[in-house]
Amino acid sequence: MKRKLKQITKVGVLMFIVVFAISCTDDLNITPNDDDTLLSEDAFDDPNAYKSVLAGVYGNLALTGTDGAGSSNISGLDAGTSQFGRVLLYLQTLSADQMIWSYENDPGTRELQRNIWTAQNPVILGMFSRTMATVSFANNFLRETTEEVLNSRGVSPSTQEVIQVYRAEARLLRALSYYYMMDIFGQAPFGTETDPINSQLPVYDRAQLFEFVESELLAIENDLVPAGQNEYARADRGVAYMILAKIYLNAEIYTGQERYSDCLNNCQKILDSGYALADSYLHNFMADNNTNSAKNEIIFPIVSDGFTTQNFGPTTVMINGSVGSIETNGIEVGVTQGGWGGALRVRKEFAELFADGEFTEDERNTIISDGRPITITDISDRDTGFIIQKYSNRNSDGTPGIDQTFVDTDFPLFRLADVYLMYAEAHMNGGGGSASVAVDLLNQLRARSNNPNTVDASDLNDDFILAERSRELHWEAHRRQDLIRFGRYTGGNYNWAWKGNGSNGIAIPGHFDLYPIPSLSLSSNPNLTQNSGY
Repeated sequence: MKRKLKQITKVGVLMFIVVFAISCTDDLNITPNDDDTLLSEDAFDDPNAYKSVLAGVYGNLALTGTDGAGSSNISGLDAGTSQFGRVLLYLQTLSADQMIWSYENDPGTRELQRNIWTAQNPVILGMFSRTMATVSFANNFLRETTEEVLNSRGVSPSTQEVIQVYRAEARLLRALSYYYMMDIFGQAPFGTETDPINSQLPVYDRAQLFEFVESELLAIENDLVPAGQNEYARADRGVAYMILAKIYLNAEIYTGQERYSDCLNNCQKILDSGYALADSYLHNFMADNNTNSAKNEIIFPIVSDGFTTQNFGPTTVMINGSVGSIETNGIEVGVTQGGWGGALRVRKEFAELFADGEFTEDERNTIISDGRPITITDISDRDTGFIIQKYSNRNSDGTPGIDQTFVDTDFPLFRLADVYLMYAEAHMNGGGGSASVAVDLLNQLRARSNNPNTVDASDLNDDFILAERSRELHWEAHRRQDLIRFGRYTGGNYNWAWKGNGSNGIAIPGHFDLYPIPSLSLSSNPNLTQNSGY
């Protein structure tokens, strides 16, 4: 049950995150608040404590602290600029061609959506620090669960077998974190459980991070629960295959060497693992997406709960933010009537992906125009630009979530539809597989969305795949990565509204394919060097 899992996660956070005062300038260095912490030896007298502490590692993806949604366990960072899913959404989606945030006085948002960021941006700092905090938590869990330590505590062999699975999950979460550091920053302070706490850490570049993530996920495969068979929101082999597919899909960006065949092979492993598309596209974005048909499609979520794990995460932001300033459709999506007063809208280029008549009845098309102009010439004018109603805090039976601000809707970090699209793209780029399978997968997505307009092998080209990925996966923290892979993010090959701080979009320099290393992080670790161009 989602509620039960989130209660375990909350306990884990209380046992794990609360005992560390993390400085955003420390990267991987974490310091106990005092000598009498919950992670003393007494804390592990109960064998169930290991699962609770593991839940704390997971909890860092959803929560920012333990004193409510506005608390932060990273000193110097606001909860709103350091919740993992939210800052990931901002860096991957707000900085691209799908989303506009109306309230540009919110820290860091103006610079991100206009592509004029600097190393002082608080959202970029939040991403760097929060992601490295997960690495820290994973490393400490692994230090506490070595065979030597467990034997010294008299942990039974049967319990040690279970803990071995927990260790594999912690290693996966660490690999996931380094995957995002590789993608977003191109480098990261690198440490494992064998490194002493507070040691000066070396820095791995993109190629080294790629090698680590790949080798780590391959090494733990057999220790993970088979794909789709773990508890909801816990990692299993399916998540490992998904991360591998992602790094292989983008390998030419990361290492200069294409790995499309390896991407397709990992997609095939997921296709063979028993996952299934949700009956309805919108089930993936509802308050009960952990129990409705989406539970068969979502491979790995970031959990959200209106009672147990309240947070200003991506689904709370998107559901409240997408309530229109004119429409005030909040009740319809399970929040207050006015929501956040038109905080979020879509850019013209995204809206135009659904302008063709063949997408009028497509379930993925949740655009609401209501006589609004499609063009946003003044970002502060919340009555311009279209809105969308993709995410909802209502259950599939129509009942609302438990709270009208903090939503129950989990964020689908990885889901099966992306695998279908990655298979098609990898095949298109010479990765093997079958054209008929690729086309069938794409048509399954259209059929599920009530779109009878099928595609065939002749449609498989860059423009089509990039557009179809946006229609299917918009507002799911993929777009920046996709545009970079297709060579359309930096430069002037493709401009969108407000790109480069121009209302119609202008070219941005190539070094913006990577974000800068935050200034505070640079000052804390002399081994870090600023990315070129910043």
